[in-house]
Amino acid sequence: MCCTKLSEGAAAKFAELDAFIDTLGIDRADERRRGRLIQVLHRAQDIFGYLPREVQIHVAKKLFLTEAQVSGVVSFYNYFTTEPKGKYCIDVCMGTACYVKGSEKVLSEIERVLGIKADTNPTEDGLFSISALRCVGACGLAPVMIVNGKVYGKVTPAKAVEIVNEYKKLG
Repeated sequence: MCCTKLSEGAAAKFAELDAFIDTLGIDRADERRRGRLIQVLHRAQDIFGYLPREVQIHVAKKLFLTEAQVSGVVSFYNYFTTEPKGKYCIDVCMGTACYVKGSEKVLSEIERVLGIKADTNPTEDGLFSISALRCVGACGLAPVMIVNGKVYGKVTPAKAVEIVNEYKKLG
């Protein structure tokens, strides 16, 4: 895995993560420290944007766990990612209801406008990444597009472009 994105401001990010972990009062002798792992990984992903190997190793050392224990949790939960994402994460539901109502066309239009494919690297400016998801459980709103957790329902390809353009203005 390439670490070039990690090096930019990495020291400050590690310091921020360490400050958070230090507030938890983790003791090597306390077996409950394992229960803090998911909480720490969530914070680490918020800080770094993703969980590269270097961050996982750091978390393992700080929590007195093995690399395998940390990477096992990271790989098990879909929420965690080991690859960088854009500032704006666009998710397009490809579940049956959304697909039948045109989510494939919505996804294709977003890919065309941003010049990237779903589930690949973010745009060159780091602003956007796209994911094609299974059912998100909002079938009544099909087709559904989600940007950083904000749900947009009954999205057409043209509406998807409008939404993307609004986020582009925000930078």
